[in-house]
Amino acid sequence: MQPKLIIHGGAGNAVNDAAALAAIRQALHSIVGDVYTRLVAGADARAAVLQGCRLLENNPLFNSGTGSVLQSDGQVRMSAGLMDGTAQRFSGVINVGQVQHPIDLAQQLQQHRDHVLSDFGAAQLVRELGLPMYDPVTERRLREWMVARSHNFQVVSGSVAILGTTSDSAVDDELAPDPEDGRGTIGVVALDQDGNLAVGTSTGGRGLERVGRVSDAAMPAGTYASAAAAVGCTGIGEDIIDECLAARIVVRVEDGLSLQQSFERSLAECEKRQRDLGCIGIAADGAICWGKTSEVLLAAYQAGEAVGDTLDLLEAFAVGMA
Repeated sequence: MQPKLIIHGGAGNAVNDAAALAAIRQALHSIVGDVYTRLVAGADARAAVLQGCRLLENNPLFNSGTGSVLQSDGQVRMSAGLMDGTAQRFSGVINVGQVQHPIDLAQQLQQHRDHVLSDFGAAQLVRELGLPMYDPVTERRLREWMVARSHNFQVVSGSVAILGTTSDSAVDDELAPDPEDGRGTIGVVALDQDGNLAVGTSTGGRGLERVGRVSDAAMPAGTYASAAAAVGCTGIGEDIIDECLAARIVVRVEDGLSLQQSFERSLAECEKRQRDLGCIGIAADGAICWGKTSEVLLAAYQAGEAVGDTLDLLEAFAVGMA
């Protein structure tokens, strides 16, 4: 079977800066190229997903791993989920800090009896594995948090300061246009030569959230796979959880709809309920799909020919096929 791959770097407001858009495109295309080369060489779907997530976690353009946003208390707490479609096994970590690759912890838990660990349990797993301490905070994210704190974490001119999209000129001066602004979770979905599917998701969270808040990344709502399809989500976590979106799309494929039909029906329901999100997926027959209700979905894919992406597609509601 021809391997297939799709990745995303978040969903949200449109990227209006040409240089920022070019940087995001270059990063996504480069990662797709690296991971797809490994798939063609015979890597299984889960290994490809792990590689892709690590590369995205390493890139401070995206809100995962290095470059994760800070929570209300100024700390970074990250979450990640991994699902192997062949085994139909989910694993994940919630609100873990001081680790470079949260997705690696999710991978470790695939072999454990306890598949999902929260903050203290995830920290204990880090110690058991002997992983080195790692600080994922970037200067950019710290500056965002400090500006937001100077505004008392209040909404300024209709936008939360940390998003960098407020029209307040003083805040704009401090938060100049940057490719990181307003982005969300990262995710990878892969189909390997043997027809196996896997999906991985990693996030730094919403930014400025209440301590203890749980994202969709480490839930089947945002990360789900079976032998029929695999789907990863991004956007407003609470919206994704309310829709149980990833699992809903996969179950519809299992019930006989095509992947495109499942995306169209599910995203239409999300649009009707005014959700703000995006998702990517691959079916066992090799179909690649993406969809969004947000302004932009930062996704790139490889179906066997050239790398494509969704960055220029600015419809408020769209479903596409690769």
